[in-house]
Amino acid sequence: MTPWLVLAGAVVAVDQWVKARVVAALAYGDEVPVFPFFSLVRWHNEGAAFSMLGSAGGWQRWLFIVLAVGFAAFLLVELKRLPPNQRVMGLVYGLILGGAIGNLIDRVLLGHVVDFLLFHWGTWYFPAFNVADMALTVGAVLWIGVMISEARRERRGDQSL
Repeated sequence: MTPWLVLAGAVVAVDQWVKARVVAALAYGDEVPVFPFFSLVRWHNEGAAFSMLGSAGGWQRWLFIVLAVGFAAFLLVELKRLPPNQRVMGLVYGLILGGAIGNLIDRVLLGHVVDFLLFHWGTWYFPAFNVADMALTVGAVLWIGVMISEARRERRGDQSL
């Protein structure tokens, strides 16, 4: 459990450190082009992924806080129960836990999540995101990969009977 908690802590630390640098360097709404397809920004997201419920009037902050606390508690229980040889799931849980806590800190302290990475092309913009979002996404993709792998393994086992 300890290495995965260290990973989660590292995600939180890097996420909060970078967000603090962005807040110190950029005013809200600023955009600094880095490449023709990438900018550093300081945007605030009061919603969830892709700004879902971002303009819901404020109640969503508390919903997302409760969901993050509940999911973090679930992940801590799962980490405690996780056999030591399940390293991929430990990685999954550590990344998702760190990402959830990183964005939870923003919601509790600021009332919004600070996003700063923006990919775009012409008039197309991918929603801005942050380090916590990257950890959540990588963890979720790995989790889906584990589930697909387990389903295939079970199917092969069933067919061989």
